[in-house]
Amino acid sequence: MATWVSTSWVESHIDSPEVLLLDPRRPMRYMQGHLRGAVNLPLYKAFDEKAALLQADALATWVGGAGLGDDMVPVIYDSYDGQNGAMLAWTLEYLGRTDVHLMEVFFERWVQEDREVFYRPVPPQPRKFSPKVDSSLRAGREEVRKEDGRVLIDFRTEEEYSGEQKVEDRAGRIPGAVNIVWRDLLGEEGGFLASEEKVRKLAADKGASPGDKIVAYCQTGPRAAVGY
Repeated sequence: MATWVSTSWVESHIDSPEVLLLDPRRPMRYMQGHLRGAVNLPLYKAFDEKAALLQADALATWVGGAGLGDDMVPVIYDSYDGQNGAMLAWTLEYLGRTDVHLMEVFFERWVQEDREVFYRPVPPQPRKFSPKVDSSLRAGREEVRKEDGRVLIDFRTEEEYSGEQKVEDRAGRIPGAVNIVWRDLLGEEGGFLASEEKVRKLAADKGASPGDKIVAYCQTGPRAAVGY
């Protein structure tokens, strides 16, 4: 799992040659202000035209093109609501990285703390990224169908879960899934995640306990990544 780091930790490592700051927001948001040295790696480029995640080799090329080499430590930050940062963290873990760092508050909190903000883009320096895919982080259709004690959590809105809101002309949910709305997991005062107590209660109220095998899903992945 990703390691949470504070704004102070990020600031103290911002000039380290072994660290690469990754900003997964869209270019327009990035150009409106970003951390010094941060490279823009917009998450939408991790998906194809059908909103499906790219194959591992293509993802590795994309990440390496941004400058994340095998010997560099990735440090990710995001703006509210955290979907881009969570999905990038999951993607890097899926590609085998065990050294992913995620800033525990959103960029807006960084600004509120009166820390340095830059506006010029940082040119990426492509490096070799060697993927070592961890297939255990993805569940296929047959695994989802198994009734083996797994807890299937739908992290979409209540309207999508109930079928009140159709998505791509389809309504409803996967049979047996429970619903935790991803926004309920977000923290207060600029924090990425809610307190451990609140998160545990949200999970327990839906029948998920520590140690359970959990399968998260949404529509295309980012909201489920927040849940992950």
